[in-house]
Amino acid sequence: MHCDMSNDREFDQLVSLITERVREAMGGPPTMAAAAAQHGHGHGPGSPCKAAKGECTGCGWSIARRPDDVKKIVDIGAARVAASPGLRAVDVRADLAPYIDHTLLKANATREELATLCQEAAQHHFATVCVNPSSVSFCATKLRGTGIPVVAVVGFPLGATTAAAKAFEAREAIRAGAAEIDMVINITAIKARDYETVLDDIKKVVEASRPYKTKVILETGMLSREEKIVACALSKVAGAAFVKTSTGFGPGGATVDDVALMKSIVGDEVEVKASGGVRTADDVDAMLAAGATRIGASASVAIVQGATNKKADDKSRRFGSSSRGGY
Repeated sequence: MHCDMSNDREFDQLVSLITERVREAMGGPPTMAAAAAQHGHGHGPGSPCKAAKGECTGCGWSIARRPDDVKKIVDIGAARVAASPGLRAVDVRADLAPYIDHTLLKANATREELATLCQEAAQHHFATVCVNPSSVSFCATKLRGTGIPVVAVVGFPLGATTAAAKAFEAREAIRAGAAEIDMVINITAIKARDYETVLDDIKKVVEASRPYKTKVILETGMLSREEKIVACALSKVAGAAFVKTSTGFGPGGATVDDVALMKSIVGDEVEVKASGGVRTADDVDAMLAAGATRIGASASVAIVQGATNKKADDKSRRFGSSSRGGY
C-alpha cells in the first residue's frame, strides 16, 4: 500500500486546525496563537510569518504578519481578508503615520474625544496631535512619555486678531505644553496688499514661539495665485518653518496644485503642510508627491489603515466638515 506522506501531513494540519477552532469556540486552551508559535511560525500578530511556502498554518494573522502581501491582494480587488478573532485593525499604511498631525479642532470637542485622540496618536505613532489652545494642557498630560508633541492653533480660524494677540496666544500655548504653533495669516492684510502688516504678524508669532516651529496657514481657498505666492514668500522671510494650506473651516481644502505651488516658492528651507479634506491614503500619497512633508487630518486612523474608499469620502463631503472640525 502506497502512503503519501505529503497528503498525510496536510491532513494532520487540517485536523489540527479544526481542533484548534473548536477549542477556541469552546473557550479552552491552547489558542491558535500558541499552536502557531509552537510550530515556529511566529509568536504573535506582530511577528513576521515564518511558514514556508505552501505550508500556511491558517493562523489568521496574515494581515498583521504580512501586511504588504495583503495590501497587494486588496489592491487587485479583494473586498475582504479573513483574520483571527480579537485581531485589532492593522496599519497597512503605517509608513504614513509620521507625516500626520492627528487633529481635533471642533469647538464642542469633549474631554473623552480628546483622550481618544491622544490614545490614537500614541497607538499609531502619529507626528503630533493638533488642538485648540484650551486643550493643550490636557493633551500634553495625556501624551506625557509618548514622545508625541502637541500642536496649538493660533488666531484660528479667521486670522483676524492682532499680531500682539496672536503672539500672546502662542506664548500661552507653549507655556501649557505646545511644541509647535499653527497660526492663521492676516487674510485681510494680504488682500489689501499691506505686506508690512502681514510680515509683522508672522514675525511676532515666530519670535514668540521660539525655539519651537511655526506653521503659517494661508487659507488658500480664499487667495488668488498671486496672493498665495506673496504669502509664501513673506512666511519664508519671517522665519516660519512651514506654510500650510488651510484651516479646514474655510472654502476648499488642500489641493495638489496648491501644495506644488507653495513648495516651488519656499524651496527646501521651508516645509509644506497639507490640510483640509485629506481623508484617504491616496490623498496623502498625492500630497507627499507634490511636496508636502506634513499632513493635517482628522481621518488619520482610517488613512494609516489604508482607506481608499471614495464612496465613504463622498459621503463625508455631502455631510460637510469633518466631525473633528474642518479637517
